[in-house]
Amino acid sequence: MELTVVGCSGSASGPESPASCYLIQAPYHGRTFSLVLDLGPGAFGALYRYLDPSEIDAIALSHLHPDHCLDVLAYYVAAKYSRPGAPWPGRPLYGPRGTARRLGLAYDVPTPDGLPSEPGPQLADHFAGHDWRPEQQIGPFDVRTARVAHPVETYAVRIQERAGTGGSMVFSGDTGPCPELDELAEGVDLLLVESAFMENADNPPGLHLTGRQAAQSGTAAGVSAIILTHIPPWHVPEDVLREATPHFDGPVMLATAGAHWSIG
Repeated sequence: MELTVVGCSGSASGPESPASCYLIQAPYHGRTFSLVLDLGPGAFGALYRYLDPSEIDAIALSHLHPDHCLDVLAYYVAAKYSRPGAPWPGRPLYGPRGTARRLGLAYDVPTPDGLPSEPGPQLADHFAGHDWRPEQQIGPFDVRTARVAHPVETYAVRIQERAGTGGSMVFSGDTGPCPELDELAEGVDLLLVESAFMENADNPPGLHLTGRQAAQSGTAAGVSAIILTHIPPWHVPEDVLREATPHFDGPVMLATAGAHWSIG
C-alpha cells in the first residue's frame, strides 16, 4: 500500500500545500487502484502531479467541512467538461450521510425561477454515494471507520490492504482527543493524525489535537509510526513536531505535499 500526500494544510490551503488530500494506492485485479481520501481546496489540480484524475477509482471524505471536501466540485467540473475524455465514469463517493446532496448544494446556483443553473444530471447524480459504515470494502482495502470528536459528523478511517503485505494505516480526520480514535488505530503501521493546535490552555475542547495529544494517541494505540498533518498556515510545523516528539517512542514525521510512504 502506497500513501502520497497531495495536500496537508489544515483549515485552509497554505503557501506550501493544498488543504487535506491523500492518495492511497495498491495493486488490484492486475492494475493500480487509487483511493483519494479527502479532497480539500487546491488538491484537485495538484492530483495531476501523481495521476490522471479520471483514473481515480473512489473518493472518500472524512467530513464535510470545506477544507476537506470542496475540491470534489472541481473534480466534477473536469469529469463533466474536460476535453478530450469527458464525461468521466461515475465513481463511488464515501462520506457522512448526505454527502453528494450537500456538495451538490455547494456547486449549483439556482436560477431566479428556482431551476438548476445547468441542465441535465446534477453533481449528486454523477457519483455513486455511500454513507460510511463501521466496516466496508473499497477495492483492495478493508476499511473501518469510527465517529470522532468534532463539531460535525466526522470519521477517522482505518485502511488495511487485503493482499500484499497487509499494510495498515489510520487517518484521524479532524478530532479532539477521544478513545474512539485510539481504539480504531490499535496496532496499525502508520497513524496519519491531525495536529492543528499548539499547546494552549484556551484551546476549545472537541475540535482538534495538539502535537502532544496526537503523539499520545499513537502511544495509546501502539502504532508503529506517526505522521503529523493538518497543521494550519499560521503555525510553524517544526514547532508542532517539537511538541509531539517527546510523547511517542518511535518515528514522528511531518506531512509535506508530495511526500510518499510505502506502508507494510
